Amino acid sequence: MSDDGKSPEAGDPRKLLEEKILADYARLGPNDRFKFGCHPGVSCFNTCCSDVNIFLSPYDVLRLTERLGITSTEFLEKYTLLPVHRDMTTPVVILKMNEDEAKQCPFLTENGCGVYTDRPWPCRMYPVGLATSKDTEDGWRGERFYFLLEEGSCLGHQEGKEWTIQEWMDDQEMDAYDAWGEAYKELSLHKFFGDIGDLPPSKMEMFFNATYDLQRFRGFVFGSTLLERFDVDEDFVHQMQSSDEALLRFGFLWVRFALFGEPTMRVRAEAEQAVQESLDRRVLSKKSRSSESPQRDAK
Repeated sequence: MSDDGKSPEAGDPRKLLEEKILADYARLGPNDRFKFGCHPGVSCFNTCCSDVNIFLSPYDVLRLTERLGITSTEFLEKYTLLPVHRDMTTPVVILKMNEDEAKQCPFLTENGCGVYTDRPWPCRMYPVGLATSKDTEDGWRGERFYFLLEEGSCLGHQEGKEWTIQEWMDDQEMDAYDAWGEAYKELSLHKFFGDIGDLPPSKMEMFFNATYDLQRFRGFVFGSTLLERFDVDEDFVHQMQSSDEALLRFGFLWVRFALFGEPTMRVRAEAEQAVQESLDRRVLSKKSRSSESPQRDAK
């Protein structure tokens, strides 16, 4: 991960946004209604795609790399910022705006979004947002709710078409994005961070590669002895060779196992035996050196 844009005193931008949402926004349910429309006939069309922080999830990065036909490493280097803050527990990936006066999204065209069918979660959801209130004192996850972003510069709220929150979610094809988002949230809000603390840099890098930089993670999975040491279903291995979604699923399992200590992976019997034999040899060697030591002293 890069340290570009490092600003420890600013705090994790995700947490700052979450605090604002919890404090200031009305909470909506699936059946609550709102009016909104966005199309070239609206005079502010495309203006919302400039000078904005768009946080990318691992699934956003996966979809965009496949859409652009480039690797995850290339995408992350060219199109993202990776801010680093002292209070970060997991990586933050932000879409990098163009370096021009307007700071437009790099995928914006005169006709609108150039990656529309694979646009990121925040763009897909707008003007609807999704949040979860703080955990309760007994450890239960807080209430999940929707909220409406009503920015004064957006004239889409004056359009006549009415939606329920659920109708909007269905229209924006949110199912896969929502499922992957919830899975990633389970990692980023894992009790490990409360019980143990922050990840050291090496493990933060492991977390980042297993969730965001699938090119590097693929090299780790298939270029090491990992698949020899762990019992992974052969069909799943074949899927990972050709499917980034399968590899991302494995990445989530690997994070839970390697970083959080969950039993999501099973060591192969032969690998476990080899480790035990190695330990036994070390014990015997130590005992042998211990028994020889008095004899040397006697001489």
